[in-house]
Amino acid sequence: MRYSQHHKAQTHQRIIKEASVRFRRDGIGATGLQPLMKALDLTHGGFYAHFKSKDELVEKALQAAAAELDVHCETLFCQERPLDAFIDSYLSEWHQTSPHEGCPLTTMSAELGLRGQQSPTTDAVLAARLKQIETALADGRGDVQGLLIMSTLVGALVLARSVEDSTLAIRILDEVRVSLKARFSERKKAGQ
Repeated sequence: MRYSQHHKAQTHQRIIKEASVRFRRDGIGATGLQPLMKALDLTHGGFYAHFKSKDELVEKALQAAAAELDVHCETLFCQERPLDAFIDSYLSEWHQTSPHEGCPLTTMSAELGLRGQQSPTTDAVLAARLKQIETALADGRGDVQGLLIMSTLVGALVLARSVEDSTLAIRILDEVRVSLKARFSERKKAGQ
């Protein structure tokens, strides 16, 4: 039975969406193509009608996750205190417990590097956040400070997700959130 182009396009998008969720939640290596396709009531062989390889799917799924993140961040960076809003959101308990909906940098970027396949989309996700942070800081040193902030946020979230003790996880998020906001809110006020 032959499907319409519309049906094929819809199926293609369903695969990307499900892969985006699973790659962020479970990681790239732990996400097998067969279980992914089975979850969508599709055959493993049908995967190759949509993608040349898993690597192609990884890139498309990362692009989809980045698009979701862009929409969320646009809202945050339009607020009165954009950097505080971004830090609060990034280090929230929701983000810590919902990797499947959150920033792909915390799970996918390290794994991409270990697999030896860097991604232009990973670079674009990081560049977009750094630009927003730089604009929010507007201190002439935003690029350096942005790298410091993003590295700290990603590291804190990875640590909070890796500990079994939920009290410790929340403590990590809270301590880093308070410290970053105090450091960069004070700098902005003082014009440093």
